[in-house]
Amino acid sequence: MDKMPSSLPSQPESAKPQAAPANEAIHVLNLYQTADKIYTRSLEGFYRSLRRWTWIPMLASYFLIPWLNIDGRQAVWFDLAERKFHIFWLTLWPQDLPFLAALLIISAFGLFTITNLAGRVWCGFSCPQTVWTSIFIAVEEWFEGDRNKRIKLDAQPWSVNKLARKSAVQLCWLLISLATGLTFVGYFNPIRELVPDLLQLTIGGAALFWLLLFTALTWANAGLMREQICLYVCPYARFQSVMFDSDTLIVSYDKARGEQRGSRKINQDPRQLGLGDCVDCTLCVQVCPTGIDIRDGLQYECISCGLCIDACNTVMDKMHYPTGLISFTTENSLEKGTRFRLLRPRLLAYFAVLVLMCSVFVYEIGSRVALEIDVVRDRNMLYRVTEGGFVENSYKLKINNMDQRDHQYSISITSDQELIYRGQSEVGVAEGEAVEMLVRLLLPIDQITETNREVEFVVTATTEPALQNSEISRFIAPLKNRD
Repeated sequence: MDKMPSSLPSQPESAKPQAAPANEAIHVLNLYQTADKIYTRSLEGFYRSLRRWTWIPMLASYFLIPWLNIDGRQAVWFDLAERKFHIFWLTLWPQDLPFLAALLIISAFGLFTITNLAGRVWCGFSCPQTVWTSIFIAVEEWFEGDRNKRIKLDAQPWSVNKLARKSAVQLCWLLISLATGLTFVGYFNPIRELVPDLLQLTIGGAALFWLLLFTALTWANAGLMREQICLYVCPYARFQSVMFDSDTLIVSYDKARGEQRGSRKINQDPRQLGLGDCVDCTLCVQVCPTGIDIRDGLQYECISCGLCIDACNTVMDKMHYPTGLISFTTENSLEKGTRFRLLRPRLLAYFAVLVLMCSVFVYEIGSRVALEIDVVRDRNMLYRVTEGGFVENSYKLKINNMDQRDHQYSISITSDQELIYRGQSEVGVAEGEAVEMLVRLLLPIDQITETNREVEFVVTATTEPALQNSEISRFIAPLKNRD
């Protein structure tokens, strides 16, 4: 075997491979261990009650809106087959997709604004993952008992009692998931037809596939994965800190007041024991839906639900200590003792841009004309000279009635010369329908002064003159008079 050249410098001791620590293998294994189940404790308090009041309108809207009818159709119906999105009194077509994109952008920017103001309150109070997970946990508590009882039940061997309780939980989860999936599919298929079809087992294959898929996803996300979605799947948890500043309201533990932690009797003065106000009861950890200890500082896993505040305030009341050891506060308030600043440049900039975007969106929606016309010249022939001495141009005129009512439309043209119109002067178009027709324009050949002139087609609803749209095209004539 060839020897290494002597000119190659030897590696320094710090660059040579070092022996792996004895516990390195254990550390690697810990990265892949199965996450322990989180058993949350249920404690009443201000923020738990506030969460319920934020859930009620969201859940009611989600489940009831598909059952509302407007003008004989479903109030909110994303009709993919007809490529129409019915949103209450508004119907959006494929060419209106920029409105939907703008709405999503506005929603995202609104989320950024709220995050800069009060952290992840969306996650803690309104996120569907949080809401459905809490509902599923409530079902567990109903059939299996409080936190300690659930822990004991899971540790017990299987028995008739355990099987009955677990089966009841799974059955309720399945019914909630089925209702959720059925409602979601009902936004794309008329729900008043979908439910009878499902009960009669005549539901279509595509609708059944999506129903089963969303039922399974709801059951898995809210029943099995739960906080794992927030910790590892949701991208918002990863970039939320970019929108924070030192005056953002976040759930925080007052370490200066709480440390050192330790148990004590109610009547004992913690200062004489060398202790802070934290009694180290761990209730703040037990109520946390993501299983973190807020006393370790701000963590991306925190969803700002405020349940740890409720738990801590309950203990503070029992110990006759001031509440607020854990609270919604800011970094500057904890470190510098300053007040919460609502009027600050970054938040004002977010809010100003959000208001501007909403204003432009409302204006564009309000000024949107529910009538689209399209004029296409005959591509096979620029013009035709008739035997009567006229130059003729042919057009295909398409009128798309995007309104939610039938309309009778009148057709006219505007030009700097008296063009002769040949075609239907009025046409009826049903709601959501489009009509195509052939239109001809003629000009006496001896009146030609330009070879290419502008002509405007104007379409107006006869009973609603405000419903009007126009399209500009061209009239082509020969270069010189022809005999």
